Amino acid sequence: MPIGAAVPRASQAQSREVIFSSIDEAEPGPIWRSLFDRLWPSYRNWHLSRGYFGRPNRKRAEQALREHMPELHPVFLKLMAIAGESELVGRFLPLWQPPSDILGGSHAVRASGEPMMVRNYDFSARATDGVILRSRWGDRQVIAVLDCLWGCLDGMNDRGLVASLAFGGRRVIGQGFAVPLIVRYLLEAADTVEQARPLLARLPSHMAYTVTVCDSQGDCATAMFAPDRPTLLTNLTVATNHQERVDWYKHARLTATVERQRLLAERLAQASISDEDLIATFLAPPVYSHDFTHGLGTQYTAIYMPRRGEVALRWPGSEWRLSFDRFPQETRRVARR
Repeated sequence: MPIGAAVPRASQAQSREVIFSSIDEAEPGPIWRSLFDRLWPSYRNWHLSRGYFGRPNRKRAEQALREHMPELHPVFLKLMAIAGESELVGRFLPLWQPPSDILGGSHAVRASGEPMMVRNYDFSARATDGVILRSRWGDRQVIAVLDCLWGCLDGMNDRGLVASLAFGGRRVIGQGFAVPLIVRYLLEAADTVEQARPLLARLPSHMAYTVTVCDSQGDCATAMFAPDRPTLLTNLTVATNHQERVDWYKHARLTATVERQRLLAERLAQASISDEDLIATFLAPPVYSHDFTHGLGTQYTAIYMPRRGEVALRWPGSEWRLSFDRFPQETRRVARR
């Protein structure tokens, strides 16, 4: 896949303006249906990019979901009932062996003091859904930035677990789930990093991705997924777009992944660094990307404070605060710079 040329799969116009909406719906219902109606045409085209028979059928995809993420299967059935029970939607929603997708970005966890995760999401504006959903699909409330209709780019549950993903910098593709559904599963099934670790160790990802989790007690774990080798579990607190080493050199140079990782590690090593100083690092180059031409520009910065149950979305010059206690349904238009 050419760098920055993932198959278009969302409804945003190709411009420097991105629309973000906060949606509050405890269980899937009419609001999720309206979201489906808006986004499904683009996701359908993405899913069919290799033809109708290029992906596993519903039976196989649903079987994989039941096997690996049984807690999500009842939610899948609800979503299917709302969406209309078509074979094609049933193939898509389990996100089992989907088309390739390269979602850039960086994240870092400051575990000392009050735990905080900061993350940048770097991608194409037209492939950014721009939806922040507060839900209660099971035992936990979850606030998350949606992707693929029910997956999560990053998010937090009301027990204090935070999770975020980053592309791992390798082009290998294999058998597994799209990583946004893995992030969703972690937030729906675990309260702490200790509970999340065995889930991270056993869940298969169809591409190389890095997922970091932290909790309200300051525990942190980072999983390096790849379909061609066992998942590597570490205690790293920084992730950019390579894993143990650089494998895709052209992508690494274009995205400055090594420079971003080095700078964030240096910042976290400064014992006196303040919250605002760390956040400021994410709002300036090289961590903040202005490469909107290649679909690699930073679409948002998210700051998660798990003890408070709060998340703030930031852009240069503006901020949007949401929490489990206060979650107004709003729309924000963000002009990219």
